[in-house]
Amino acid sequence: MDAFTAGLLQRIRATESDLSRARDEGDDFLVEVEQAELDDLKRLAAEHGVEVGASRV
Repeated sequence: MDAFTAGLLQRIRATESDLSRARDEGDDFLVEVEQAELDDLKRLAAEHGVEVGASRV
């Protein structure tokens, strides 16, 4: 796995964790921010052929 793929997957995992935390805390604004970030990261992954796998969130 190259550095780009590893970094992208790490950012996706971190964002999924942040999104889950925001949901647990009831922070609707942060949920929207984290969901948008996650959507962007997944789009980037798809554009570069990086398989993300099943989402935990």
